[in-house]
Formats: sequence, structure tokens, C-alpha cells
Amino acid sequence: MSSDPIAMCELLVGLGDVTVLDVTDTGDVLRVTVETRAGRPSCSRCQGPVVVKDRRLVELTDLPCFGAPAVLVWRKARWRCRRGCGSFTEHAPHIAAARLRITDRAARWATVQVGRHGRSVAEVAADLGCGWHTVMDAVVAYGQVLIDDPGRFGDVNALGLDETLRCRLGPWRRQRWTTQIVDVRQGQLLDVVEGRTAQGPIAWLAGQPQQWRDRIQWATLDLSGPYRKVFDTMLPGAVQIADPFHVIKLANTKLDECRRRVQNETLGHRGRKDDPLYRARRLLTKAHERLDERGDARLRGLLRAGDPRGDVQMTWHAKETVRSLYDIDDCDLACEYIDQLIDDLQDDSMPPEVRSLGRTLARWRNQIVAWHRARVSNGPTEAVNNLVKRVKRVAFGITNFRNYRIRALLYTGKPNWDLLATLTPR
Repeated sequence: MSSDPIAMCELLVGLGDVTVLDVTDTGDVLRVTVETRAGRPSCSRCQGPVVVKDRRLVELTDLPCFGAPAVLVWRKARWRCRRGCGSFTEHAPHIAAARLRITDRAARWATVQVGRHGRSVAEVAADLGCGWHTVMDAVVAYGQVLIDDPGRFGDVNALGLDETLRCRLGPWRRQRWTTQIVDVRQGQLLDVVEGRTAQGPIAWLAGQPQQWRDRIQWATLDLSGPYRKVFDTMLPGAVQIADPFHVIKLANTKLDECRRRVQNETLGHRGRKDDPLYRARRLLTKAHERLDERGDARLRGLLRAGDPRGDVQMTWHAKETVRSLYDIDDCDLACEYIDQLIDDLQDDSMPPEVRSLGRTLARWRNQIVAWHRARVSNGPTEAVNNLVKRVKRVAFGITNFRNYRIRALLYTGKPNWDLLATLTPR
């Protein structure tokens, strides 16, 4: 082993074709000054000889060394063509990518910390002893290449769409939404587009090969008109499936609307803690089979006291009937069941909330019964949404859509992290 202190220092720095000129410990930061040992290049225009015009010091944030933040000071050469073609600056991608203020190895480490482990940019920047923008620029440069990898996702059998509130902007706190496009079978986020209208997902699907779109057999969604338009337009051959959770959620929403209407009609005010219907609000949304004898008796007693015309009780029965649809295993029987259910719910004797529920079920009849054929739900899409929301919570909100998209895809888009060591940032 060599005893040359310069060689040992270069070994510790761990960069090839680099000469260590100076190491300074300021107490807070370790500063390592280096210079490349690469051969003299030629002019890119005339291929003629060049000379060193000058050298400028470029400070790059590096990985911490011996428990202290480190800065790599690169004496970067600027070359001048002897034939007068002009000047150009040397480029050493193994030290740092162009236009970044962080070393290549530190940038790749930061991308893993922010993208794969879901840490906040501010936290990683504090570990490196640099600014927020230094880390975020690195995550964008290296992360963009990872998420644009053509092999990141393959053929998709079931596609899901769902929206998430990204942020509120401006003095009026206007809501900004995004739509997540998810491979339901794999639970993988394919991409994120702005808005929750049909325009964004249609444009994204139009950018995919026709052969890829033709392989999609199932399309899951909540009861959203714009998303149904997306599938009608771009995936006409896919069977649309209304998510069971959202169907039952709709029935519970109608039940709550009925309870509040009857509350106001009978007592003239919103629910208060001593009002029977207000006391029954939790019991009404609970599944009937989960109520014990005491709970069932309490619910029926509160309904007798606060629901004189029986509207709330009728809506509660309608909600339970909708729930029982998903206990049926046979697809043909489910079709007959929902047809009869739609007719019963739209009867004139029913409360207005129940009739509204029946009309919605009629509009989504085919998508609802399709679940009995595929047994595919939008649950994986909701799970991906939770992961995306975690990224947003860690960052205490993300207003920049580009940063939001890259961080969401790095965290839950399942990129091939093994490629990070080989890819060149843009």
C-alpha cells in the first residue's frame, strides 16, 4: 500500500482521474479542492489544439465526510482554441452533471433518499449542508430519467383513475387537482396529470401505443362522469367497473342527506346532541350485521322518536339493500337484482333521496354489475393515492406540479432503481 499522503487522500476522495490539491477543515465544512487529470481535449469545431484560458473555482455539495458536511471545490478549466474558434469549459460527468451545484454521487444519493425513501427535500438538504433548490434540482435531473424509462411499466390489463387534491393556490385558495393513472393489477402509479377532467387522461392515453391500449380489458373508476368519458373515448373495448366502495358511499351520502332533511323539517334546526336523529347518525352508517341486539334496539328506538314519516328508515333500508348487492356471487343473478332494485328505488312512494339514488344506479347499472364479472376494484388506485398524499404531507404541500409529479412517480411509480447508477441526467 502506498504511503504517499496525496495518493491516500485521492483514494479517500474516491474520484477517478482527479488530483487532490488541498483539504481544508473549517470546523463546520470539509473543503476538498480538486483538479481533473484528463488529457488535453481538442477544439470541437476545428479539432485543433487548445490551451488553458483560465480556471474558475466551482463549489459542489458532496456527501458528508467523517460526520461533517463536505464541499468539493473543482478547479474547472476553460479551454481556448489556438485557431480562434472560441472557448469552452471542461466537462467531467463523473464529478458533477451540467448545471447542478452538487456532485454526481451526492445527487444520486439524494434522489434515492427523496424518491425511494420518501424523505423531505429539506431534510436531505440539511444532511448535505446545502440549500433546498440544490437537492430538488438534482432529484429532478436524475429522477426524470428514471421515470421516463420505457421499461418502467409494461402491458396493463386493468387501468384505474382517481383524483387527489394537490394544493390550494392564490388569495382565494383555489383548489388544484391531479388525476392518478394506475395499473390496478400491479398497484403501480403509471403517471400523474393535472386536473380532474377528461382532458388530461385522454391526452396521456393518446400518447400510448394503440397496441398497448388494446390490451386493457378492465377500466375501474368511481362514479365520475369525466372519467367515464375518458374510457368511452380512449378505451371503448375495455369493460368499465364502478368501484363498490364508491357505490356504497353514495348510498350512505343519500342516507345522511335524508337524515338532515328530516331533522330540519321536524325540529327546525340542525342536529344537536340531544336530538334523536343526530344521536343515530353513527348507527345509521354502520353495517346492520355489525350491530348487536343492544345497538339494533337503540337505532330503531331513535328512528321511532325522530323519524315520524319513516323517510330515514326507508333510506336506511335502501342503503342496506345496495350493500347486499355485493354479497351475490352469480353475475346473472346480480343483473336481475339490480334491475329490480332500480325499479323499487324509483317508486313514487320513496323519499326523494332514495329516488335520486335509484336514478344514479340506473345510469351506472352496467358498470356496477361488471364488478361481478371481473372482481376488480379501484382499491389499488386508492392505495396509490394514499402514498401520493404521504409525499405531499412530508413536503408540507407541493405547489410545483413538475416536482409533485416526479416525487410521486419516484415513490410509488416503481422505477428500476438499479438503473440509477448507469443513467445520465438530462
